[in-house]
Amino acid sequence: MVANNSGRKIYRTAQGKQIDLDLLIQRNELTPAVGNVRVNARGDELGPGGKIVKKREDVMNDYYAQKQTMRDQSSIISDQESKELAEFDEEPVPPKKSPSQQLDEWIEDEDGNFTKKGE
Repeated sequence: MVANNSGRKIYRTAQGKQIDLDLLIQRNELTPAVGNVRVNARGDELGPGGKIVKKREDVMNDYYAQKQTMRDQSSIISDQESKELAEFDEEPVPPKKSPSQQLDEWIEDEDGNFTKKGE
């Protein structure tokens, strides 16, 4: 059950206890995250001793600035590569067999089963 007190998230457990999630998040904001990435729960980069080296806002600003300046390398193909790829664009078409040739490949045995010639 959710109680709405001034925008705070307070939940009631199955045992009747109340848990304030906003307060819990704020208390553990600077706690190092579990894993091999050196960040805290907020997203700040951590250095030796758990000191904040780069704030979350700076990390996000750098990411978006870098993303805007990068070009999509997958769409850039040299002329030589495009010629090499053009060879593979056309798929070989197998020769069509006439219906009489298709029927000649199969033989009906005495039980009424069809098998290929030579088997």
